[in-house]
Amino acid sequence: MTEYTVSERNSLPVGLIKLLRPKQWVKNLFVMAPLLFSGQFMNADSILHSAIAMLIFCAASSAVYVLNDINDVEKDRAHPKKRMKRPIASGAVSPAQAWFFLAVLYIILALSLNVYRDIAVVVIGYIALNIAYSYKLKHIPVVDIFCIAIGFVLRTMAGAMALGVSLSQWMFITTLCLALYLASIKRRQELLKSGKESRNVLGKYSVQLVSRYSEMSATGALVFYSLYVISEKPEMTITIPLVLFGLFRYWYNVDSLDGGESPTDSLLSDYPLIFTIIAWIGTCVYVLMP
Repeated sequence: MTEYTVSERNSLPVGLIKLLRPKQWVKNLFVMAPLLFSGQFMNADSILHSAIAMLIFCAASSAVYVLNDINDVEKDRAHPKKRMKRPIASGAVSPAQAWFFLAVLYIILALSLNVYRDIAVVVIGYIALNIAYSYKLKHIPVVDIFCIAIGFVLRTMAGAMALGVSLSQWMFITTLCLALYLASIKRRQELLKSGKESRNVLGKYSVQLVSRYSEMSATGALVFYSLYVISEKPEMTITIPLVLFGLFRYWYNVDSLDGGESPTDSLLSDYPLIFTIIAWIGTCVYVLMP
């Protein structure tokens, strides 16, 4: 986790950068998944379309984070850690500045989607879902977890639409299960580390319940991915052990290293997990090379 001095934390440029949460943009790599599995990763135009779709989702996800920080500012100010890390709660960015910044992001998105209309419906759906999540759905148990997971599914849908290909049924269900796994673990760690007071919905969960959710989702992700590989792309069977190791290693980070509250931090701070993902991508590229 990046640390800032008091002067840095209270400066507007740093506050605006933190408001965007660029570290979380790694989640938008899900947009690139269809590029990999469609075998179009050697086509320059396909790479360009996928990259643009990912950048648009970076802007969309940042807009979601800004809106969420605006809505949660009072709760963040009462939180022992978030009151120093969140730019609005810490005073680095005023609510008025945040609203203006949010309007700028929406304008950028509107202009981008006017040019790249193929993914407009998905991006608008993603923003609408997260607005509903910020105001209402995050307080409803189980619904909150599925909202987070559907956001990842929409990313892969946008990646497929940017390439003009259909989203594989296997990719849809595998992505959903993997995202449910990450979201369930996030709730588990929030319960353990911050208690039920940190989110209203946490009072309706138990550690045992969300642990079962995560185990069920991880099993589903592995089973559906394996069925996809064996039935559709048997040459990728060698990647199944890498996926299995990645799931095991992530759970190790959660259970032994107290990670998982932020999936991005757990990923970027663990070198064996980073190496596993790089090895998985490299193996997929090698076996799917046109």
